[in-house]
Amino acid sequence: MQVKNDYEKSLRENGLKSTKNRKAIIDVLVKNEQPMTAEEIYNRIKGKKIALNISTVYRTLDTLYEKGMVNKLNFLNNDRMLFEYNSMEHKHYLICLDCKKIITIKKCPLAPYEKFLENETNFKIEGHRLYLYGHCMQCQINKK
Repeated sequence: MQVKNDYEKSLRENGLKSTKNRKAIIDVLVKNEQPMTAEEIYNRIKGKKIALNISTVYRTLDTLYEKGMVNKLNFLNNDRMLFEYNSMEHKHYLICLDCKKIITIKKCPLAPYEKFLENETNFKIEGHRLYLYGHCMQCQINKK
């Protein structure tokens, strides 16, 4: 996890001013384990003596996304975008179809398979994403 001075440095390196709103949004994303909606980010910030509204959160997230500081994710193919701080770590996700809980997986089992596919196909793989859908333990228990 980054310290606040690193947020400021990262913002400057991306040609952005270091504002309270930007730092607050980045701070919420860094401290949260799961990707979040703009509304969830707004709700976490609104009680912290920072003057912002939901449209400011959306505009700021769009700006941070354009600069590569934030990832946009849409796991369920709906209109709700999720955001996460771009820590430059390779991740995969487990998504519960019932409660929509998202579990981040930081270990990648696909690297050997990528090498195999490159050798078999002469295709240069530049990356991949893996989303696995199912039912979390709590939802499995609730269905019983």
